[in-house]
Amino acid sequence: MADDIKTADIQLIQRILPHRYPFLLIDKVVDINGYTSARGIKNVTMNEPHFQGHFPGTPIMPGVTIVEAMAQTAGVMIGTALDIVDQELLIYFMSIDRCKFRRKVVPSDVMEMQIQTMRGKPGGKIWKFSGQAKVEGELAAEAEFSALVDYVQDQNA
Repeated sequence: MADDIKTADIQLIQRILPHRYPFLLIDKVVDINGYTSARGIKNVTMNEPHFQGHFPGTPIMPGVTIVEAMAQTAGVMIGTALDIVDQELLIYFMSIDRCKFRRKVVPSDVMEMQIQTMRGKPGGKIWKFSGQAKVEGELAAEAEFSALVDYVQDQNA
Protein backbone atom coordinates (compact mmCIF):
# COMPACT_ATOMS: atom_id res chain seq x y z
CA MET A 1 0.00 0.00 0.00
CA ALA A 2 2.70 2.51 1.01
CA ASP A 3 4.49 2.48 -2.36
CA ASP A 4 1.26 3.32 -4.21
CA ILE A 5 0.25 6.34 -2.13
CA LYS A 6 1.27 9.67 -3.63
CA THR A 7 -1.66 11.73 -2.33
CA ALA A 8 -3.62 11.67 0.91
CA ASP A 9 -7.10 13.21 0.91
CA ILE A 10 -8.88 14.25 4.11
CA GLN A 11 -10.36 10.77 4.66
CA LEU A 12 -6.92 9.12 4.55
CA ILE A 13 -5.40 11.89 6.69
CA GLN A 14 -7.99 11.14 9.39
CA ARG A 15 -7.13 7.43 9.21
CA ILE A 16 -3.47 8.30 9.92
CA LEU A 17 -3.52 11.26 12.33
CA PRO A 18 -5.51 11.41 15.57
CA HIS A 19 -6.14 15.16 15.13
CA ARG A 20 -9.69 16.42 14.59
CA TYR A 21 -11.44 19.79 14.35
CA PRO A 22 -10.43 22.33 15.42
CA PHE A 23 -6.82 21.12 15.42
CA LEU A 24 -6.60 19.19 12.16
CA LEU A 25 -4.70 21.80 10.16
CA ILE A 26 -4.15 20.20 6.75
CA ASP A 27 -6.63 19.42 4.01
CA LYS A 28 -4.53 17.31 1.67
CA VAL A 29 -1.00 15.94 1.27
CA VAL A 30 0.37 15.54 -2.25
CA ASP A 31 3.65 14.63 -3.91
CA ILE A 32 4.41 12.07 -1.21
CA ASN A 33 7.82 10.61 -2.02
CA GLY A 34 8.15 7.70 0.38
CA TYR A 35 9.40 9.00 3.69
CA THR A 36 11.70 11.62 2.14
CA SER A 37 9.39 14.47 1.14
CA ALA A 38 5.78 15.61 0.78
CA ARG A 39 3.72 18.74 0.24
CA GLY A 40 0.77 19.58 2.48
CA ILE A 41 -2.07 21.91 1.52
CA LYS A 42 -4.10 24.04 3.93
CA ASN A 43 -7.01 26.16 2.70
CA VAL A 44 -7.11 28.97 5.25
CA THR A 45 -10.68 30.08 6.00
CA MET A 46 -12.18 32.77 8.18
CA ASN A 47 -14.35 30.29 10.12
CA GLU A 48 -11.34 28.77 11.94
CA PRO A 49 -11.68 29.39 15.69
CA HIS A 50 -8.26 31.00 16.25
CA PHE A 51 -9.22 33.97 14.05
CA GLN A 52 -11.78 35.14 16.64
CA GLY A 53 -8.96 36.25 18.89
CA HIS A 54 -5.87 36.38 16.63
CA PHE A 55 -6.54 39.21 15.89
CA PRO A 56 -10.07 40.71 15.89
CA GLY A 57 -10.38 42.84 12.77
CA THR A 58 -7.01 41.67 11.42
CA PRO A 59 -7.11 37.86 11.26
CA ILE A 60 -3.64 36.28 11.08
CA MET A 61 -2.94 32.55 11.34
CA PRO A 62 -0.89 31.98 14.51
CA GLY A 63 2.70 30.95 13.88
CA VAL A 64 2.38 27.91 16.12
CA THR A 65 -0.46 26.58 13.95
CA ILE A 66 1.68 27.06 10.83
CA VAL A 67 4.44 24.94 12.39
CA GLU A 68 1.85 22.40 13.55
CA ALA A 69 0.52 22.16 9.96
CA MET A 70 4.08 21.38 8.82
CA ALA A 71 4.34 18.68 11.49
CA GLN A 72 0.99 17.17 10.51
CA THR A 73 2.18 17.02 6.89
CA ALA A 74 5.28 15.14 8.07
CA GLY A 75 3.07 12.79 10.08
CA VAL A 76 0.95 11.92 7.06
CA MET A 77 4.08 11.38 4.96
CA ILE A 78 5.49 8.97 7.56
CA GLY A 79 2.11 7.30 8.06
CA THR A 80 1.69 6.56 4.35
CA ALA A 81 5.32 5.55 3.78
CA LEU A 82 5.38 3.15 6.71
CA ASP A 83 1.80 1.96 6.07
CA ILE A 84 0.59 3.20 9.46
CA VAL A 85 -3.08 3.56 8.56
CA ASP A 86 -5.82 2.81 11.10
CA GLN A 87 -3.16 2.15 13.75
CA GLU A 88 -3.16 4.66 16.62
CA LEU A 89 -0.29 6.82 15.32
CA LEU A 90 0.97 9.44 17.76
CA ILE A 91 3.67 11.95 16.94
CA TYR A 92 5.14 14.18 19.63
CA PHE A 93 7.23 17.30 19.07
CA MET A 94 10.69 17.00 20.58
CA SER A 95 12.21 20.22 19.27
CA ILE A 96 11.60 23.15 16.95
CA ASP A 97 14.72 24.88 15.65
CA ARG A 98 15.58 27.67 13.22
CA CYS A 99 11.95 28.75 13.10
CA LYS A 100 11.33 31.99 11.23
CA PHE A 101 8.20 33.73 10.07
CA ARG A 102 8.45 35.79 6.89
CA ARG A 103 4.89 36.63 5.81
CA LYS A 104 1.40 36.75 7.33
CA VAL A 105 -0.99 33.92 6.50
CA VAL A 106 -4.59 35.16 6.35
CA PRO A 107 -8.04 33.85 5.47
CA SER A 108 -8.41 33.01 1.76
CA ASP A 109 -4.72 32.01 1.48
CA VAL A 110 -3.78 28.54 0.28
CA MET A 111 -0.76 27.54 2.34
CA GLU A 112 1.55 24.86 1.00
CA MET A 113 3.99 23.12 3.33
CA GLN A 114 7.02 21.46 1.75
CA ILE A 115 8.53 18.87 4.10
CA GLN A 116 11.87 17.06 3.78
CA THR A 117 13.14 14.31 6.08
CA MET A 118 16.55 15.19 7.43
CA ARG A 119 16.97 12.12 9.65
CA GLY A 120 14.90 9.05 10.35
CA LYS A 121 14.38 5.55 9.05
CA PRO A 122 11.72 2.85 9.05
CA GLY A 123 11.59 1.25 12.47
CA GLY A 124 13.16 4.30 14.09
CA LYS A 125 11.21 6.41 16.54
CA ILE A 126 13.13 9.71 16.32
CA TRP A 127 12.77 11.74 13.12
CA LYS A 128 13.97 15.18 12.08
CA PHE A 129 12.37 17.29 9.34
CA SER A 130 12.78 20.62 7.63
CA GLY A 131 9.73 22.47 6.48
CA GLN A 132 8.73 25.54 4.56
CA ALA A 133 5.26 27.06 4.40
CA LYS A 134 4.51 29.17 1.33
CA VAL A 135 1.59 31.19 0.04
CA GLU A 136 1.54 31.81 -3.72
CA GLY A 137 5.21 30.81 -3.85
CA GLU A 138 6.20 33.35 -1.18
CA LEU A 139 7.90 31.98 1.95
CA ALA A 140 5.67 32.45 4.99
CA ALA A 141 7.55 30.33 7.55
CA GLU A 142 10.36 27.84 7.86
CA ALA A 143 11.53 25.52 10.61
CA GLU A 144 13.41 22.37 11.47
CA PHE A 145 11.67 20.08 13.92
CA SER A 146 12.14 16.67 15.43
CA ALA A 147 9.49 14.29 16.61
CA LEU A 148 8.98 11.01 18.36
CA VAL A 149 6.89 8.70 16.16
CA ASP A 150 4.96 6.15 18.22
CA TYR A 151 2.34 3.72 17.03
CA VAL A 152 0.78 0.43 17.97
CA GLN A 153 1.51 -2.12 15.27
CA ASP A 154 -1.41 -4.22 14.14
CA GLN A 155 -0.78 -7.65 15.66
CA ASN A 156 -3.10 -9.27 13.09
CA ALA A 157 -1.10 -8.07 10.07
